[in-house]
Amino acid sequence: MTLASLRGLWRQGVVLGGIAAAVLVVAKVDPNEPGHYPGCPFLFLTGYYCPGCGATRLVHALAHGDVGTAFGLNPVVFLLLPVLGYLYVRWTVLAARGQPMQSLLLRPVAAYGLLGVLLVFWIVRNLPFGHVLAP
Repeated sequence: MTLASLRGLWRQGVVLGGIAAAVLVVAKVDPNEPGHYPGCPFLFLTGYYCPGCGATRLVHALAHGDVGTAFGLNPVVFLLLPVLGYLYVRWTVLAARGQPMQSLLLRPVAAYGLLGVLLVFWIVRNLPFGHVLAP
């Protein structure tokens, strides 16, 4: 790896730094305490959970090692975290090699599949029998 290829990784460094800073803030400032973070605007306006509801508390639980609680707050986001981690590592490795980002996970069929999963999750978590999916 050359110095020039390392200089080309500034975007990945900014993303990693931003994620690390956000996780540190959420780990330190408990989102379960009212008044620290803004609430979900969709939940506020409609009374229904969005696919992302519970994600901030999920990050807080993971930062404190409570994996079971994290999964219970938002199982879809929980299961997507390793996928996002893989995509970040792949992006970094390819950038270090001077190659553009490519992955089967970034193809339209995968994006539409993810959209379908999110829509089903969004609907089911707001139905009476889906209360176990609510944060």
